[in-house]
Amino acid sequence: MQIHVADHPLISHKLTTLRDVNTDSPTFRRLADELVTLLAYEATRDVRTEPVQVQTPVALAQGVKLTSPKPLVVPILRAGLGMLEGMQRLLPTAEVGFLGMIRNEETLEASTYAERLPDDLSGRQCYVLDPMLATGGTLSAAIAFLVQRGAAHITAVCLLAAPEGIARVEADLADVSIPVLLVTAGLDEKLNEVGYIVPGLGDAGDRLYGVV
Repeated sequence: MQIHVADHPLISHKLTTLRDVNTDSPTFRRLADELVTLLAYEATRDVRTEPVQVQTPVALAQGVKLTSPKPLVVPILRAGLGMLEGMQRLLPTAEVGFLGMIRNEETLEASTYAERLPDDLSGRQCYVLDPMLATGGTLSAAIAFLVQRGAAHITAVCLLAAPEGIARVEADLADVSIPVLLVTAGLDEKLNEVGYIVPGLGDAGDRLYGVV
């Protein structure tokens, strides 16, 4: 798995405000949306294109367009939904699928409770959205699910990542032969005893939508 920690002053600025415990949910949602758009710019550097010729008002011009099949964006419910609009802003023609996954707070293992994805993902580039790469169980399970469906290239976009989570994903994906890329705004210090990223920003889902 390749890892790209985005290094940009605007990304650092927005991430700092997201970390602040005094940032309210509306502001958190807006900043998360803006941050994802910046991360999406980095995440789509390898999006597949093909040559195309267009007529400008002056002359013919050579350019590129996205190839078929279209990219597939996969937010992991529920917190990943808060990242979807920011990703779609950069990839408006991408298709969207959904994975509902939940982490057992005692075992820290992830299980799938819902999915809305094509049965066949052969040849597809997939972009997985999950705010926090903490223990790594959820992201590993999501990537494995997409690999089983035939995905050809997977990019995970996370606001924050912990070393333990990265190590878990790399270990779980050791036998996966397709390219996997992680794009994140920050690599934090560690996990605490209950599996939260330190210093982190708390529970991204709760901060996006409130405690339910």
